[in-house]
Amino acid sequence: MNFSWRLARSRWSASCARRIFPDRHIREQTDRLFASILLHGRHAAVVNEYARSYNIGEVRDIQKQILFGYRRDFSKHAPASQVPRINQVWDSILSQLAKDNKKFIYGAVKKGARASEFEIAIQWLIDAGLVYRINRVTSPTMPLKFYEDFSAFKLFTLDVGLMGAMVGTPPEDILIGESCFSEYKGAFTELFVLTQIMPQDIPVYYYSANDSRVEIDFIIQKGGRIIPVEVKAEVNVHSKSLRTYIDKHPRLTGMRLSMLPYKDQGWMVNKPLYAVGLLLVREDWFIS
Repeated sequence: MNFSWRLARSRWSASCARRIFPDRHIREQTDRLFASILLHGRHAAVVNEYARSYNIGEVRDIQKQILFGYRRDFSKHAPASQVPRINQVWDSILSQLAKDNKKFIYGAVKKGARASEFEIAIQWLIDAGLVYRINRVTSPTMPLKFYEDFSAFKLFTLDVGLMGAMVGTPPEDILIGESCFSEYKGAFTELFVLTQIMPQDIPVYYYSANDSRVEIDFIIQKGGRIIPVEVKAEVNVHSKSLRTYIDKHPRLTGMRLSMLPYKDQGWMVNKPLYAVGLLLVREDWFIS
């Protein structure tokens, strides 16, 4: 079930989310709910088990079974010559997302590797619906498709819960926010946002400067507007990249998704991370 709609059906409304100082009890509830979605993700079998039993051990076992099934499918359905490469790409995704610069690097898959060696393997994973490929854009100009850079991209797994199982994160660490999990919570949170965007058929890219000093997590085209989106996993939201980007492109208004409540700073609007699904379907939430 979509996490954002679970909140929408509760007492969380747009007016509540816009309050500058939300009730502490509500904030704690949303923190716990967000942690649970990072644990179980969106896969139906996993969500159903969590809703039935709240047994995190059973949830993790199901996730491991699903991942084992994917490995088996590599060998069963992919061309035999591509199976080793598919496994290599699949195994490299998490370490690539753990970097500050999440651009996919072929040399991180295999030393000295070139694009030609792994293009078919990557496309097989995309066609199988197991990964998302997000390409870079060189300019925040409509339509973004005209400025797409196919040589630079990020690869994400399809589900944040399965990502936790792949990396071997103890499920209880996700639920209680242990420091060992917070080290890479940013990658989980960025994937959570992406899994809310992709089903909406919204063009989504990312931006990075040629010198890699400025990177914007997502650049979205919606309703005739270009919106640079920065994703923050915690309440510590300090970052120079979005401000630098908006200063360079003052016609744009940035959006930051974080655990902080709504706040309009003029050049950028902070909106609640847990309401991202509503932002995508309600035009007034998305642009104001």
